[in-house]
Amino acid sequence: DTRGSLCYNLMGWHALGKILVYPIDGSHWLNMRVLVEALHARGHEITVLRSSTSWYVSIEIRKNRGSLWALIDFYKNLFEMIRENQEVVVEFVVTIFENKTLIKELRDTGYDVFLTDPAFPGGVLLAHYLKLPTVFNVRWIFNGDSHFILAPSPLSFVPQLFSQYTDKMNFFQRLSNVFYHSVLVYMLHYVSNPPYQAACDRYFGPGTDVVSMMLGGDIWLMRIDFTFDFPRPTMPNVVYIGGFHGKPSKPLPADLEEFVQSSGEHGVIIMTMGTLLGDLGPERSEVVAAAFAALPQKVIWRHVGQRPVALGNNTRLVQWMPQNDLLGHPKTRLFVTHGGTNGLYEAIYHAVPILGIPLIFDQFDNMERMKARGVAEFVELTTLDTDILVKALQSLLDPKQPYKSNMLKLSQLFHDKPIKPLDSAVFWTEFVMRHKGAPYLRSESYKLPWYTYHSLDVIATVLAAVLLTLYTVYVFCRFLIRSLMRVKKSKIE
Repeated sequence: DTRGSLCYNLMGWHALGKILVYPIDGSHWLNMRVLVEALHARGHEITVLRSSTSWYVSIEIRKNRGSLWALIDFYKNLFEMIRENQEVVVEFVVTIFENKTLIKELRDTGYDVFLTDPAFPGGVLLAHYLKLPTVFNVRWIFNGDSHFILAPSPLSFVPQLFSQYTDKMNFFQRLSNVFYHSVLVYMLHYVSNPPYQAACDRYFGPGTDVVSMMLGGDIWLMRIDFTFDFPRPTMPNVVYIGGFHGKPSKPLPADLEEFVQSSGEHGVIIMTMGTLLGDLGPERSEVVAAAFAALPQKVIWRHVGQRPVALGNNTRLVQWMPQNDLLGHPKTRLFVTHGGTNGLYEAIYHAVPILGIPLIFDQFDNMERMKARGVAEFVELTTLDTDILVKALQSLLDPKQPYKSNMLKLSQLFHDKPIKPLDSAVFWTEFVMRHKGAPYLRSESYKLPWYTYHSLDVIATVLAAVLLTLYTVYVFCRFLIRSLMRVKKSKIE
């Protein structure tokens, strides 16, 4: 048994420990798995708690856009989906709480740290219940960007989720940004939080809430890099690890390598729509197939639906592709994607320009960020036709355009770091294990009432003092003027 021994590698001495992991599904699990595997390779004992259910989404949620009714319908569907998912998560956590045998086993194991993704914060409740130091592998929480509850986030230059704005907003965009923020605040209090609040009241007593539990976490491993996102205020216990899953490419399978090499000087385009979606539906798949058929490049397309009639001889359909290895191949010219951050960071890592076809959630905002960097364009699925797609593809493939040179520069900036993001994530997880937490890095602001946090009580006191002073001066001046007038009147008489 070597669990109590010491081992050494490039990151220094460390004691092997026990880590309890509570991930969530979909692409979030892909992120968590990278970190879990890295920690396991260091010799730590890992326990992963996972539900037997999975969550998937439909592209219908962003099918119609542009009108007020479409906006209302979008948020209505979003709220319904979020509420249903949060209820399932809480039900799973309550099942764990009620399983006294499992709880006793988890407590007796003596875990050193609890690692979770708080996008669906069931793990946050469990970590608090077990009283374990907590590390978050995070970008989103259950009402949007996690920064908004963690650090000051001025809406004048920090774009909110679904706004599709950059950090340079005019007055009307800032006004709209406030609207988007208000909707997500509403979602927090009246859609996402109620199931968790019921669990908090039942198991932790009054005065507790899941947001405060999140803010009591020790380290936030934020899946953001500022080659991708816009600069913003942050906190000492935030460690930025965006793109930490990036790695050098490996040789392709022989048949795939042969297909790629057959592209000649034109190169290859790769297309995939992410973990949760295999195809775009028959109608739009025909549009995409026809557009690819009009190009001289070879195309590798992850597509699990019906084979499009318009599919050209230059396009190969696959149900799975070694995405990272293809992005790192010297003949890859363009990445067509839904705009999920995993793929975007891999494209940045390998310096491949991007064409986005965003569908849901943060994908529109992600593509807006890439477009602002000058490395991508994106097209609307709702208005997509063959001509629009061909023109977008040709523009991005045109060597006279700056997309490739901009992406090369962005990739250089991404790689120019004193420590790799994954190594940083491992270090700070082990840091929490060594020191039984990191409270000295955590702001205690979350324990303050909202009016104290915003210094409204101080402002009110100062304002009252100023008004009292002004009133005193007014009363004194009035008294002085009346006194002088009486003296003057008595002299005249």
